[in-house]
Amino acid sequence: AEIDEAVFVLPVLLLVTFGLINLAMVGFAGLNASNAANYGARMASVAQANQTSVASSAANAMLSATRVGTYTVSVSTSGTPGSLVRVQVRYNVPNYFAGLAGLFGISSPANWTGTARSDFRQEGW
Repeated sequence: AEIDEAVFVLPVLLLVTFGLINLAMVGFAGLNASNAANYGARMASVAQANQTSVASSAANAMLSATRVGTYTVSVSTSGTPGSLVRVQVRYNVPNYFAGLAGLFGISSPANWTGTARSDFRQEGW
């Protein structure tokens, strides 16, 4: 009787566990992207010159230790005091559950994507 129960319960338990791990990876990537965008925008807002490269390198330095997903950093600023510094980080995480979901007739994207954005005002002296 125990073997019969295990045969029915174990696949469902594995599917749920695998799905939760996949969603946790998406949340982790989103959190990393948000933190990197905030850090890059803050570093650019206090930089005296070349704010675009300061923001990009600061955000990429923060993301370099991350092993989950791929990230793209984009920065826009005019460089004048009081102007808006906008750092946008796009993340892409593979959806390992997509192929298995297709077996059950569920349409799921092959990759989870998202965007984190942070805006700071350029400080001026």
